Amino acid sequence: MTTSGTRAAHRPSRKQWVIEAATELFATQPPDEVTVADIAARAEMTSAAVYYHFSSKDQVLVEGMRVFAAAMCAQVEELAEAHKAGSDVGPTITALVAWLGEHRSAATVFFVSSAGMSQEAEALRQESRAELLAGLVRLIHKARASVTDAEAAVIGLGLLALLETAANSQVRGDDVYRSLGHRSFVREVGDLAERIADPTVAA
Repeated sequence: MTTSGTRAAHRPSRKQWVIEAATELFATQPPDEVTVADIAARAEMTSAAVYYHFSSKDQVLVEGMRVFAAAMCAQVEELAEAHKAGSDVGPTITALVAWLGEHRSAATVFFVSSAGMSQEAEALRQESRAELLAGLVRLIHKARASVTDAEAAVIGLGLLALLETAANSQVRGDDVYRSLGHRSFVREVGDLAERIADPTVAA
C-alpha cells in the first residue's frame, strides 16, 4: 500500500483498505479466528486505526458484505438492462457467474464464510436475495415477453437458487467445479439457466 503523504485520485480510503484486508482474511480463515489485530496487520495500519472506522470485526465483515451485495445487485441490473429482448438468458447468467468468479474473495465471504455469523449478516443476505430476485424477474420479463408475473417470479426463484448453488460450488472449488473445470462449469450453469427460464429448450 502507498505510504506517500499525497493521496492519488485513485487511492482507496483507509476504510476501504480495512474492508479489503478483512475480506481477504475472512475468505481464507473462519471469521471467528480472525482478530482486529490480524485485519490491521493485513491493512498495514494499527488496530486503533481499524477501530476508528469500525466498532468490531463483525461490523467490518457486514460492511464488506454490504459493499459486495450492492455491487452484485448493480451487476444484475446492468446485465438485465443490457439483455436483448427475447434472447436467451443463458449468456447473461454465465456473465454473472463469471463476475462472481472475478470477485472470489468477497463472494466467498458473502455466500460461505459469513453464514450464521450474526443476525445483521443474515438480514443483509435476505435483503440482497430479494433485490437479486427482483432483478432476475425483470430479466425474465425481458427475455420472455409472454410470461406472467407469477411465472416470472417462479423462474426467478429457480435462477436465484442456481446462482447461489453455482457461487458456492465455484468459491469452494468443490468436486463438481473441479471435475468440470471453470469454463465447462460456467457453460453448464448457463445451459441450465436457459432450461429453467424456458422448459421447452432441448436438454
